[in-house]
This record gives sequence, C-alpha cells and structure tokens, in this order.
Amino acid sequence: VSLTLYFMSEGGRMAQWGISLDEDMLRCAICLDLLKDPVTIPCGHNYCSECIKNHWKGQDQKAIYSCPQCREVFIPRPVVGKNTMLAELVEEIKKVTLQDAPHLHRYVGPGDVSCDFCTGRKMKATKSCLQCLASYCDLHLQPHYDSPAFKTHKLVTASADIQENICSLHNKMKEIFCRSDQQTICFLCSMEKHKGHDTVSAAAERTEWQQELGPRRQDIWQRVQDREEALKLLQKEGDAITNSARDTVENIQAMFNQLLQPLAQRSCDVQQLIGSQQEAEMRQVEELQQRVQQEISELTRRDHELEKLSHTEDHVQFLRRYPSLISLGPSTNSDINIQSPNYFNQITYPITELIQKLQDTLRQEWTRITMREPKTRTEFLPYACRLILDPNTANKMLVLSGQNMRVTRGKKKQSYPNHPERFTDRFQVLSREGLTGRCYWEVEWSGIVSVAVAFKHIIRAGETSGFGDNKMSWALYCHNNKYIHDGRSLDLPGPPCSRIGVYLDHEAGVLSFYSISSTMTLLHRVQAAFTQPLHAGICVGSGSASDSTQLVPHQNHL
Repeated sequence: VSLTLYFMSEGGRMAQWGISLDEDMLRCAICLDLLKDPVTIPCGHNYCSECIKNHWKGQDQKAIYSCPQCREVFIPRPVVGKNTMLAELVEEIKKVTLQDAPHLHRYVGPGDVSCDFCTGRKMKATKSCLQCLASYCDLHLQPHYDSPAFKTHKLVTASADIQENICSLHNKMKEIFCRSDQQTICFLCSMEKHKGHDTVSAAAERTEWQQELGPRRQDIWQRVQDREEALKLLQKEGDAITNSARDTVENIQAMFNQLLQPLAQRSCDVQQLIGSQQEAEMRQVEELQQRVQQEISELTRRDHELEKLSHTEDHVQFLRRYPSLISLGPSTNSDINIQSPNYFNQITYPITELIQKLQDTLRQEWTRITMREPKTRTEFLPYACRLILDPNTANKMLVLSGQNMRVTRGKKKQSYPNHPERFTDRFQVLSREGLTGRCYWEVEWSGIVSVAVAFKHIIRAGETSGFGDNKMSWALYCHNNKYIHDGRSLDLPGPPCSRIGVYLDHEAGVLSFYSISSTMTLLHRVQAAFTQPLHAGICVGSGSASDSTQLVPHQNHL
C-alpha cells in the first residue's frame, strides 16, 4: 500500500513524497489474510485471534504450545490480548485500499496516453494541451483550470500524436493550412518553402471542411446501406447456392441409386446364370462319376473272377468261362473331357468388357464435368500458348516468316531441304510444339485457309493427307465455314471472323473453334479421344496475295 503526498516546491513545480507499506507485514502467517482482531503472543509474533486459538487447540492433549513461526514453546498456554495499535493500522490500511480501488483504472494501460508529468507509475492522460504540447492526467491538469496563466491554452482529448502539431523544420506550431500542397504548416514555412501558395489558417480550413462533413457522412451512410443491401442479396445468393447444392446432391444420389438397382439386378441374374450352368455341369459330372464307379466295380469283379479261374484244375471250365471274363466293353474315359479350370469365361469375359466400358465412360464424363470449358476470352487467356511453325513440316510452296509464326502461299517452291515429315501433296504445315493439357491459341487469316490440329504421325502424302481427310486430324475450313474429320464435313452456321480461337483440353478430349470479334462465338466443339499429343496445323489455299495466316503472338493475348 502506498501513501503519497503532493506539495509545491520552491520553484513552483509540483513535487510528491510518499510512504510505502508492505501489506505482507500485516498478514497473519496462519490464514495469510490481513490480521483480524490481531493479538501478540509472548515471542512477539502477531496472529488473528481465532487463528492462534485454533492452532493451540490441536496442542491441548500434550499441553505444550508453540509459535507457528519461531517454534518457541510455552507452558502453560499463554493468555493473549488484543494488539490495539495493529488493529487500528489494519483498519486504516483497509480504508486506503477501498478509496484507491475505484481509481485503479486511472493508471495508464495498453492503448492509453500517459501523463507527461507523472513520475514512477504513470497515470492515464485525459487531456492534451495544444500550446504546451503535453498530455496531463486529472491531477496534473488542475493548474490549467485554476491558474489564469493557462486560460488561453487549448485543451483537447488526450492524443498520442500531439507532437505532430509541431513543425519538424522550425519547431513551431502548425497553425496554417497550405491548400496548394494540402498540408498543415507553420508560419515560417508559409514565408519560405510555401511562399506564394494558397494558404489559410488551419481553423478556417477546418470550418470549411466541417461544412462538408455532414454530406460526406450522409454519402458514407448511404453507401453503408447500399452495401448492407448487397450483403443481404449475397446472403440470399449463398443460401440459394447451399440449397441448390443440397438438392443436387440428393437428386444425384437418387440417380446413382437408380443406376445401382439394375446393376444389382444384373449381378443377381449373372449369379443365377452361373448357378444354373454350374448345376448342369455338375449333373453331367455326377452322371459320369456314377458310370465310372460302376465300371470300376465291374472290372474289380471280373478281376476277382479271373483270379479264382486261374486256380481251377478243370480245364474245360477254364476254357468255357475265360473268353467271357476278358471280353471288355467300351471305356467311359472316352466320354470324360477335362476342360480348362476357367469354366465360366464365356460369362466372365463379356462382364469384364462391360465393366471396363462403363468405367471408361464414367472417367470421360467425369473429366468433362469437372474440366469446365472457359466462357469468355478473359477466361481463355490463362491457357494461351505461343506456337512456332515447324519448317521441316512445311510444304515447299509455303513461305514462313515473322519468326515462323506467319505462313503464306508462294509462287514457286522454296529451297527447303528434303525431310520425312514434310507435306508433299497439300500446302500444309504443323506447329513445332506438341500440345497436351489445356491450351488456347488464336489465328488471323485471309483468303483460302483451314485451321486444324493433328497427330504427329499424320500421313504426309496422298489424297487423304489433307487436314480433316483422315482420322488423325480435325480441321476448320475458314473460307467456307466447314468442319471436316475423317473425310466427313459439316456445314457451320454463319461466316467466321478473320480471327479464330482454338481451345484444346487434351485430357477431357475437347476441341473447340471460336470466331473472335468483340465477343467469342462458338463455331464447333469436338468430343474425341486424343491418345497422343496434338500439333496445331494450317493449310493455305490457292496462292493469291490474300492467302495468309498469322499465329497471334502470345504476348498479344495478354
């Protein structure tokens, strides 16, 4: 417990003097609480009256009494009286503690501004002075209220940023606002660095801004209300999504249950079929077993008869019976045909093939469901890839330029070296890169042009070497808006624009052609099984000046 006294020193400054008492000196060593009805025993130690009495009750049987602290022994039991001075001191301590308890919150804590004049444990500041540039607790603030010298000082709510009101350059109060630079400055700043600027007093600028405060707050509150309405709509949207997801899960679960029912029925049918076939096979085996067993018995009997006949002395009897005993009928071994252990392969193989097809279908459809195709050009661009045309595949009538990203039909053959991958009968070229995963690229075209994808091992010569004329390529003929694959063509609606976008999802088996203008228009989507990497392909037609194709550089996408 601390008792502190404040007084004015000769210099006019507030000073303090205090006495500190340790409450532990006034605590009972038995109950460890402040002494209650304190008594002093002969050794000089002090205890609560009830505490020492209860302690000595436990020693009544031995009639030897001791001090709980120093262990001094007393015989007989001492008679103790109340220590009046200690009792009064404890009561005073309790009063001081009760008076100080409501003010404990006045000490500075986390986030509080501390008093600049407190020493030792600092009190929480309640006001800051704009003239003194200091913060005061209620005690040290009192002179600002009592002394006329402080009457002109401006007091504000305690702020930790009060020093920001001082110009760091001139150590003067910032009392001016520079409208040109939108900052507060001191008087000397207005004469130097901010000379000629539009300046007013900070108070005047505050008054003007204060007038805008109401409408500004109204605008903020209006925005808050708008956001709250938007939040409600989003909450409804979230609830709708949750409900839709729950309903969809229930519906799909019901669909799968419907799918499982016929599968379970077919499983039962197969088991019954196998059971019926097993019974038929087992009847045949059992019949053969019975015949073999009978044959064994007959052969055993004949052998027994022959054994007896071999010991007879009657030659006539031997000659008469011997021929009939050795005359054997056809063996049942000719009817026994031991098959392979896999008796039911004729059932197992079709079921295995059916399950494999079902698994493949489920895998492909699941990939198609999960790998959602982008909808807008912005969504496609993350999959954009930079493609370079491969000179080793280009027909000798094609001219590559623009870092092998542009191809046109030439008037004469180019001096390309012979290469096994070069197209010889069609004016075609493939990209150097093999494409897997999800890819997107764009092509600008004019004249007679087709845009395609093809496997690396597409044939390079002959009537079916053209893009789309075989099973190894898929082509969009831009000039007449046709899609061709494996020699079969499909007319597409509307002429495409001069820029074509191609999207490939190799794993999902998706190939899409888009016409690109201000929007993206789907021309055709292909669902196929791509068993190996694909290459972008371009075919250029008649050789007129208008026939050209340009792969749009990757950086233009972005």
